[in-house]
Amino acid sequence: MKELSTIAQAVQASTTMAIDAMFKQMKADGIDVIGFGAGEPDFNTPEAIKEAGIAAIRNNVTRYTPAAGTVELRQAVCDRMKADFGLDYKPAQVVVSSGAKHLVYLALRALVNPGDEVILPAPYWVSYIELIRMVGGVPVVVTATEAEDFKLTAGKLESAITLKTKAILLNNPSNPTGMMYSREELESIAAVCRKADLYVISDEIYACLTYDGAEFTSFASLGEDAKERAILINGVSKAYAMTGWRIGYACANEKVAKVMANYVSHSTGSPVAISQKASAAALSGSQEEVETMRQAFEERRNFIVEQMNQIPGVSCIKPQGAFYVMMNLEQLIGKTIHGVEITNDDVFADAFLKYGLVAVVPGSGFGAPNFVRWSYATSMDNIREGLARLKQFLSQ
Repeated sequence: MKELSTIAQAVQASTTMAIDAMFKQMKADGIDVIGFGAGEPDFNTPEAIKEAGIAAIRNNVTRYTPAAGTVELRQAVCDRMKADFGLDYKPAQVVVSSGAKHLVYLALRALVNPGDEVILPAPYWVSYIELIRMVGGVPVVVTATEAEDFKLTAGKLESAITLKTKAILLNNPSNPTGMMYSREELESIAAVCRKADLYVISDEIYACLTYDGAEFTSFASLGEDAKERAILINGVSKAYAMTGWRIGYACANEKVAKVMANYVSHSTGSPVAISQKASAAALSGSQEEVETMRQAFEERRNFIVEQMNQIPGVSCIKPQGAFYVMMNLEQLIGKTIHGVEITNDDVFADAFLKYGLVAVVPGSGFGAPNFVRWSYATSMDNIREGLARLKQFLSQ
């Protein structure tokens, strides 16, 4: 038979799958394992939002909608962008799709020709590098170290730009690091992008989850030039605990938005009508429960960071947003724990699950070797027990 697509064959499976599969099998076998890999809030979708979805079913809102989303939902997005970030968008500049991940793919599809380079700051969310490859783009990984708070500097960005560079993919606040760019840092990056005429795909899905009173700055709010070259990615999954409803949205200039909408129309078609009704209710309704969740995550973050930094052999810096913390394993490399020589983060994660009964995500898949990611989107009881097991595991 003829060969498969070379682009498709170059896409790698998620590097986190092996640990996840082992965790799920151990849990199914009745073993008392605790997972810190979840990339979703552990809260339930607020009642008012669920009721809007139920009402949509009862009112037969069960048919196709416009490919880019209902006017109602796109207007709700515009209103939320104005209320939260002072940004003026029209419904024609908004594209709704089946989750924020799909919109990152659509944005890359709209921008990237085969061979175009896309700058990707590391640590990065595991799917970004594969999404770039899936459209025939060339990921140019630029590493931001822990000493740099895992944040790309304007100088490093400028050094990575070539004649083939088309865009940069930012995630702010970041998965996996939880770090957030200040307005001043974004302005420096925007100046480089303006000079090199780069598009900016800014994934702001965790914008609602920031801590210590820090104010989030949307890239598009930096000025008209930044807004024109930015494709903002967001959604309802993190803010409203709606991961399974599968609704994300993007805001861009009308030309880019139209191309993205065309791709939706010929691939997935319109997002789920029921989910769109619930999402419109989420965006236009009270935001009190968003704040309640944010406060709970901040309390958990404070606890996990304080306790983790008291355990000999590991450390972490304090994340500013999202619900992840990156644990530094450098002091453990070369040591033997439970008869296993810890040579890298993958080996550590495997041993920690087998002998410590705790699942964490290796940093290698995020472009962050010798780190592991903990998600604190879980109960305080689980966090306390997980850290106790870490201390016990490391003492062997």
